[in-house]
Amino acid sequence: MAIDVAWARTELAEFLRLSETYVPANEPGAMVSSRSRNRGTQQEIIASAQIVEQMLDRILPAWRSSVPSHKSNRWLQHREATQRADVALVREAEVRERLGDNAPHISASAMHPWVWDGAKALWQSGHFREAVTAAARKVNAETQNRAGRRDVSEASLFQSVFSKDAPKPGQPRLRLMADDGSDTFRSVHRGAMAFAEGCYAGIRNPNSHEDGLPELPEHEGLEQLAAFSVLARWVDGATVSA
Repeated sequence: MAIDVAWARTELAEFLRLSETYVPANEPGAMVSSRSRNRGTQQEIIASAQIVEQMLDRILPAWRSSVPSHKSNRWLQHREATQRADVALVREAEVRERLGDNAPHISASAMHPWVWDGAKALWQSGHFREAVTAAARKVNAETQNRAGRRDVSEASLFQSVFSKDAPKPGQPRLRLMADDGSDTFRSVHRGAMAFAEGCYAGIRNPNSHEDGLPELPEHEGLEQLAAFSVLARWVDGATVSA
């Protein structure tokens, strides 16, 4: 679902208002003080931040690692990220058009929930390779749940659940379409099996087993997450045949 830009900008602006700092004027007879305060109370700022953080996770998924934090003020990182997010909401389409790239873009938060839920925490701290591995584990676990299998995992699991053979005791199948004996049925399940094997052999295994690999560029990590999102949607939408 697309972001409600007007609502989001209102919430971002309110957070910026509440977290703004100022030095209060001294009342007559009061001691001179230069200590700054926030416009809102801590309770108000925390309540607003609860909403704003969810928006930042959607608009700028890596904001916790890409925007510097400040020990002197707990809200400065949030404020800078909020200002960036507001600009992104207003001018993203313009920037893409002016730079000559108005093509569709991938949003990690719009991927299948199994993938983004598995990857989210690591992704937001800039650990893209580990995030992809976590997403792969989540998809594997959810597939085991759907099939009621704990005896096999990853490539072997998908070879079993997407097998064109009839189900056997303890070996249910996941059907992406009804078995009508057609070439299409065989092609769809052969393709799903091969795709799943490629995801785990070509993406998951190197990411988790190779020491010293450089961090994935963010755009490559997104592409790898997208592959597991496709697989997750197939599994989630399949019919269990036991």
